[in-house]
Amino acid sequence: MSKSQPTDPDKLKDYAKLVFGALGGAMTSALIGLGDRLGLFEAMAEAGPLTSQQLADKTDLDERWIREWLYQQGAAGVLDYCGDGRFELSPEGVAVLSDESHPAFGAGFFTQLPGQLAVTERLPEAFKTGLGLPYDALGPEGARGIERGLAPWFRALLVPRALPQVNGIVDRLKSGVQVADVGCGAGVALLEMAKAFPASEFHGYELSTHALGRAEQNRAEAGVSNAHFHNVETEPLPADGRFAFVTTFDCLHDMTRPDQAMTQIRKAIAADGTWLIADIKAKASYEENVEKNPMAAMMYGSSVLTCMSSALSEPDGLGLGTLGFHPALAEEMVRAAGFREFEELDLGHPVNAFYVARP
Repeated sequence: MSKSQPTDPDKLKDYAKLVFGALGGAMTSALIGLGDRLGLFEAMAEAGPLTSQQLADKTDLDERWIREWLYQQGAAGVLDYCGDGRFELSPEGVAVLSDESHPAFGAGFFTQLPGQLAVTERLPEAFKTGLGLPYDALGPEGARGIERGLAPWFRALLVPRALPQVNGIVDRLKSGVQVADVGCGAGVALLEMAKAFPASEFHGYELSTHALGRAEQNRAEAGVSNAHFHNVETEPLPADGRFAFVTTFDCLHDMTRPDQAMTQIRKAIAADGTWLIADIKAKASYEENVEKNPMAAMMYGSSVLTCMSSALSEPDGLGLGTLGFHPALAEEMVRAAGFREFEELDLGHPVNAFYVARP
């Protein structure tokens, strides 16, 4: 074994701080997920400063465990420390960690964290063979985590804010047309549209059995009769041009063959149809992603654990990855699939880019 090269003491200190800061972030993330699961953020929302005993009483949990959890979340800055052993969840904390109706709600993404970390036991084989793991490898909680992470925006902004920006689509949905959501996941976006436009018929297409299970449950709870879900392995997207409106939300970069999916969408969409695409904002190069995206490290990590892994779960997968579907590539692939019109749509979303394509 060769000896290490001489190190600069100050640089060594900074580097160690960086690495162990990442470990601290993992610990904080784990305890955010635990707090979400135990309802601790919900109990603290708008309750004012609480001691560990008061929070334990509100949640019927053990005070000593609550106290240590509060200490960690306070030290991390997730909770505000108010002195005298009291901690508080700020209004911003309520929006991000407790209020599932707020567009900024993000605690849902922590639901899938245990499953994401568990797949690292299987990833060494992926690094050797090149084959990744499908989303169902994350288990039911993986599907639920994605649903809870994406649902707030769909519920708050899709129908009132986003759809009116797509030229002519609201009038068509009101009049009654056929709609497909490809890669529909747990069906939240589809069901929001189905509730808002009862004259139209909505069809969701999905590969994940865990997500489809959630979609059927959500459909039953919504009580809508104009929404239907299909497993694409047994009920593929029809190639008869029946759909006036097609959507793909945060899924193209996860697909093994998004090019083939786009070709199928072209066959399924009407000659005067509209396709609304939402996908992760990305740049054409690694350098630009790191420079422009403050969440680049997290997103590349998510890519290894989930997105790229899913995109490489078949031998011929393209493996685009979380930050691999940049605007130039999106336009190139969409046009190659037979769409003549392609435009970017600015909806002010912090994470997603939006595109509109037409035959």
